[in-house]
Amino acid sequence: MEQGTGPLGAGFGAMAGVVGAGSGQRPPLAAARDQGARSAFVEGYLRRGADHEVKSLAGTSGIEGGFAVPREIDARIDATLVSLSPIRAIAGVVRVGSAGYRKLVTTGGTPSGWVSETASRPETDTPDFREIAPPMGELYANPAASQAMLDDAAFDVEAWLAGEIATEFARAEGAAFVAGDGVNKPRGFLAGPVSTAGDATRPFGTLQYLPAGAAGGFPASNPQDRLVDLIQSLRAPYRQGAAFVMNAATLARIRKFKTADGAFLWQPGLTGGQPDTLLGYPVVEAEDMPDIAPDSLSIAFGNFRIGYLIAERGETSILRDPFSNKPFVHFYAVKRLGGAVANSEAIKLLRFSAS
Repeated sequence: MEQGTGPLGAGFGAMAGVVGAGSGQRPPLAAARDQGARSAFVEGYLRRGADHEVKSLAGTSGIEGGFAVPREIDARIDATLVSLSPIRAIAGVVRVGSAGYRKLVTTGGTPSGWVSETASRPETDTPDFREIAPPMGELYANPAASQAMLDDAAFDVEAWLAGEIATEFARAEGAAFVAGDGVNKPRGFLAGPVSTAGDATRPFGTLQYLPAGAAGGFPASNPQDRLVDLIQSLRAPYRQGAAFVMNAATLARIRKFKTADGAFLWQPGLTGGQPDTLLGYPVVEAEDMPDIAPDSLSIAFGNFRIGYLIAERGETSILRDPFSNKPFVHFYAVKRLGGAVANSEAIKLLRFSAS
């Protein structure tokens, strides 16, 4: 039987033709295809560089991706520090139920006398009563923030505003305790009448001052003597718990005072919790006290726990009001308090005048 003749031979020939034709067009295997891709990458990019523009995403430009990168804001907001008056810490503080608070102070004491066993007992005088009515006022703040700001801010806006209000209230009330005029606010201990008269003859409610001996400064010789006189002008019962009150500029001058043997009058507190002392008494820095100037009352010495009274009606109340001024949310904070000199014998002042 000859090959290629007949039906069976024709079939084998056809199959051989198909196989032969397909051998030249067989698709490459996967390994060969990957090897070719790597070769193309090495030849086309690593060796010759890209022959087309390549763009990358970066946060330095908004349209290239910067808009997709959120800005990070520190959750703690730093601010310049505010000087807060320490008068509240050393004064007498009472909680009151209304603005009509009154306090009675006795003057003169109760006289007594000596008698024999069988002698009659005549009536003695009774103390005089004085009424103290601290001027009251309302301290308020009413900041606002938009609702979108409250929702989207990266920090707690409400807590931050509450802290700012508390700091401002402390600053404002401290200034009023020192020099407030008593009109819808406390009357400061420097705002009342002053006199050089002693406790026995001075009107009730008038503070005694001692002249420094020079206008606008201490005398040139022995300036520390005026501080000793100021201490001794306060009667002994009040000196227990007394303190000096002045600002930093005044204290800077006094810290340079020395005794005859070269020792400083001012002594720093060497242990934690111990205040600095001047001639054995604590020194309280109150920045609301005036600087040294002609006729200025720049130094106070006394027992402020007895001498100055702060009356306050509860804690600070804060009302969150999102309705009155939409779309803003108001935080209305209010605090009612008053203050006045309660015992004018317990506080003495040094005035920088010649007399």
